[in-house]
Amino acid sequence: MTNDLFGGLGGLLKGLSGFLPQDDPNVQLMNAQTEVSELKQQEDAVYAEIGRAAYGQNPGAYPAQADKLRLIQANLAEAQAALDAHAQAKQEADEQAAQAAAASMCPSCGYQSPDGVKFCPECGTKLGTSACPSCGQDNPPGTRFCGGCGHKLID
Repeated sequence: MTNDLFGGLGGLLKGLSGFLPQDDPNVQLMNAQTEVSELKQQEDAVYAEIGRAAYGQNPGAYPAQADKLRLIQANLAEAQAALDAHAQAKQEADEQAAQAAAASMCPSCGYQSPDGVKFCPECGTKLGTSACPSCGQDNPPGTRFCGGCGHKLID
C-alpha cells in the first residue's frame, strides 16, 4: 500500500503540482513525499522479484511463508471468481438494457419510444420482438420467417 501523505493520490497530485508555485513549502513537501513513495514502491517491487526467485529455487526453505502464500492464493481465486461473477452480471444487465432500448426503438423510423409502448408514436410501426411459436426465438417485428428455425411467422 502507499505510504504517501495524500492517501495514494501522490501521482495525481504530482501531475497537478506543476501548476502550483514550486517555491511553496507545501508543494515542495508534496513533491518530496511523492518521490519517496515512488522509490519505496520500486524497492518493494525489487524485493518481491528477489523473493519470487528465492522461493522458486527452494520453496521448502520457507514453510511459514508457503502456507501464507497458499492461503492468499486461495483467497485470490475466490475473489477472482467473485469479480468474474460480478462482471458477468454487469454484462448481462448491460445487454438487457440494450435489448430494452432496442425494443423501444422503432425499426422503421428510429424514434425512441417510451417504455411500455407497443406501437411507434411517430409512425405507427409495431415495436418489440415477436417470439416464434415453434422455437421461442425473438424476432424483429415484421419478420416473415423465424431466424432460428424458419417457421412462418406472418401470413
